[in-house]
Amino acid sequence: MRLTELLLKAGIVGCGGAGFPTHVKYNAENIEWIIVNGAECEPLLMTDHYLMREKADALIEAAEYLLSETGAKRFTIALKETYREEIAALTAAIRKAGAKVELHLMPSFFPAGDEVTMVYEVTGRVVPPGGIPMAAGCVVSNVATVYCIYNALHGHAFTQKYLTVTGEVREPSVLRVPLGTPVSECIRMAGGTLLRDYVVVNGGPMMGKLMTKEEAETAFVTKTMSGLIVLPPENAIATRAKVPVQHMLNRAKSACIQCSFCTQLCPRNLLGHPIEPHRIMRKMGTCTDVAALLDDRDIRNASFCCECGICEVYACPMGLQPRRVNALLKRELGKAGIRNKAPEKSWEALPEREARRAPTHRVAARAGVAKYEGLKVGGLKVLKPEEASSVTLSLRQGIGKDSVPCVKTGDHVDWGQVIAEVPEKALGSTLHASISGTVRVTEQSVTITADRQGKGAR
Repeated sequence: MRLTELLLKAGIVGCGGAGFPTHVKYNAENIEWIIVNGAECEPLLMTDHYLMREKADALIEAAEYLLSETGAKRFTIALKETYREEIAALTAAIRKAGAKVELHLMPSFFPAGDEVTMVYEVTGRVVPPGGIPMAAGCVVSNVATVYCIYNALHGHAFTQKYLTVTGEVREPSVLRVPLGTPVSECIRMAGGTLLRDYVVVNGGPMMGKLMTKEEAETAFVTKTMSGLIVLPPENAIATRAKVPVQHMLNRAKSACIQCSFCTQLCPRNLLGHPIEPHRIMRKMGTCTDVAALLDDRDIRNASFCCECGICEVYACPMGLQPRRVNALLKRELGKAGIRNKAPEKSWEALPEREARRAPTHRVAARAGVAKYEGLKVGGLKVLKPEEASSVTLSLRQGIGKDSVPCVKTGDHVDWGQVIAEVPEKALGSTLHASISGTVRVTEQSVTITADRQGKGAR
């Protein structure tokens, strides 16, 4: 079976970001360099740490398969130099297999796990603004995605998810749960919350999506969910998110001092990309109609923002929100059908880049989660498929179109059975039953209620 067919059938998407279908990523021609992202970009998340320590042999087996199938010349696992146990485990696995896999050790800075940043760190090549790593001959997959590829090699589709649950919980943990498990169940598995009222960050503290307590109680684990951070509702992350858009724009108009720190520390600007958040903030401060600015070059360059949050969480002395302004502009540019294209030329990183990388621990402190950095995340906790009572699987598990159900309400399904397929000639991922049971199909999801009559699952 060809690599891309294997990945499509297994329903694998990028596990730590937007969920780009992995079969499409590896369908590229002339892949020169495969890079595995083991930098665990966001503070507090420990899932990839666990996989690199405990599943190193599996990761290297998948690496050898990918090298063989793609014909890539090099395969590198990039991780932070402070990850001593993970480095030791991977080094031993590489030596044991005699694999042509390299480790690239990076300093601890944010966003080390941004794929464009990582390509430069590993190869010295700059991905063009708005481009993808393949423009530099590279494919980047995170650790959890590569582990899914290992499972696919052994006949197992993407039905279970590893994720970190931390923050205000009694037992911060790495979990392995069926896709579609309620977020509330994940919090319960981590010992429950210490708070009566709380918010939950889906992802990391810098780029994750904030959920209220009520939203979290009706949310379910997806293929892209890398972590859950339980926080007090008055936490700095929640406070920033509550600022209304108009108030945010009014503050930009009245308080931006044009210090340019947001631009000086912007990871994409430091790679030479033509995005200057301070110029964007200045022009937004003079406008009354956002649509009227969309032809401006600086405004259009907001499309090159990776939304890492360094500008607003770490750089801005006035507490403004350039990242949210850029995200607003990206949406408006999309609505207007404007696709910004950078000039075709050779792009080079700025000489001062290395001195301006933001240390991860300081970023965590500015984000308001420093108190949780020292929490010990315990060993793996597992919810087996046969132990789950109900799961709800969203038909959209990443970038692209919703999967199309191939089951109907009332059907019985077994664990691992295909329940939704990729629309013809569209981006998307195949969806499999993560437990055995009876199906209920809606426009957005498939719910499976266990009836304990299905085939067993590992």
